[in-house]
Amino acid sequence: MRIGSGSTACSPSPAAVGGAAGLTGSTLRENRPRTASPDVVARPADRLSDGPVPAAPGAPVTRLATGDTAPDFTLPTADGSTVSLATLRESAEQGVVVYFYPAAMTPGCTKEACDFRDSLEALQGAGYAVVGISPDEPARLAAFAERDGLTFPLASDPDHEVLEAYGAWGEKKNYGRTYVGVIRSTVVVGTDGTVELAQYNVKATGHVARLRTKLGIDAA
Repeated sequence: MRIGSGSTACSPSPAAVGGAAGLTGSTLRENRPRTASPDVVARPADRLSDGPVPAAPGAPVTRLATGDTAPDFTLPTADGSTVSLATLRESAEQGVVVYFYPAAMTPGCTKEACDFRDSLEALQGAGYAVVGISPDEPARLAAFAERDGLTFPLASDPDHEVLEAYGAWGEKKNYGRTYVGVIRSTVVVGTDGTVELAQYNVKATGHVARLRTKLGIDAA
């Protein structure tokens, strides 16, 4: 599997050292569609096809809202270990920023990940832990983390069980066509396990800055 083809790495932060540190991820699959656009990921059952999966019209997506109980999860990570929402909640003073992105090493997802990396000190200083979740296999996530100095956990959800539970998997439009894939989203979970903020269909560029303002880290 080729890694990093057609993508642009972001500039590493001075403190970046590379690497990264309910529902459980199941059997991992190695084949990913090579012709899918950066923000469209096919369903695992169709990973051997040449592109993303057309969506059935009207497929429902249940999204989380403030006050809902956030689904717990335990998933494999880039460094070969696992990460769980419960553990992250215990380690955070204010909550956990769970962000969902379509595909590692792609331009938009690289921009978003590097923005989280560069804001990690501020987020942690405000009491928030950060975890990124995508359908990518752990090996690809490891390469992503090493290339861009991502020091927060990157979790693998190839069967999109967690993505679905959080409403971050469903219909999306790309160049006039409708597909089933990852909906770029961010959910902030409080230490009590309830949803404090849920944002869907966010734009990669500028999202982290807007999130910092929403969380009161930066002045509006």
